[in-house]
Amino acid sequence: MLDTNTVSYIVRGRSPAARARLYGLKSDEIGCISVISEAELLYGVSKQAPGAARIAALNILFDKLRILPWGRAEAHVYGDLRAKLERAGKVLGNLDMLIAAHAISTNATLVTGDKAFAQVEDLRPPVNWAIDV
Repeated sequence: MLDTNTVSYIVRGRSPAARARLYGLKSDEIGCISVISEAELLYGVSKQAPGAARIAALNILFDKLRILPWGRAEAHVYGDLRAKLERAGKVLGNLDMLIAAHAISTNATLVTGDKAFAQVEDLRPPVNWAIDV
């Protein structure tokens, strides 16, 4: 499951390494994003000056990825995760917490360069494809 920052690096051409890893997925690997990341990315495009090229690049990438819906299972994981992090005094942004809960509920490996996810013990160890950023 690619985090928003990884998708952004790929779309903007900031990380050829991440792009190569995505387009080199093996037949037994599935690239996906949370619908939460889709919303964040669409917001990012909307707040910039209109640009057909940016929207087209994002849509090409969305066609390559499976966009996972948010549902009740994710909501339950989110509630437990947020309470657990708060009790431990750990801080994670609201949208990052939603994405982490989504990755946990689907047993996905989160692909991110964001070190904040390392504090989420229930999350499979994140990996960073953008090693050139």
